[in-house]
Amino acid sequence: MKRLTDNEVDYNLTTLKGWELDENESRIIKCFEFKNFKEAIATMVKIGEVAEELGHHPDWYNSYNKLNIKLSTHDVGGLTMKDFELAQRIEEITNIQKPKRKRI
Repeated sequence: MKRLTDNEVDYNLTTLKGWELDENESRIIKCFEFKNFKEAIATMVKIGEVAEELGHHPDWYNSYNKLNIKLSTHDVGGLTMKDFELAQRIEEITNIQKPKRKRI
């Protein structure tokens, strides 16, 4: 898997809402906030299943209802399409978790 160029990283970031580069521009990061701890952990389990499926695992930190995720491909020392694919799958998981507003 090849490391992405700066232009490729910039383009792929436009496809993900709320994800940004870290201060070293070597990882993409996002912080998620959930209703409670139980919802955060349930989401982590779902993300873990996808990470296993893809063979690509996030660096993450959980504190009560917050989940901070950092993605990079350690083998190449930067970002690859694996990171953006996992980020997209994480977005799909977290969007399913959000309750829909009731319509009146």
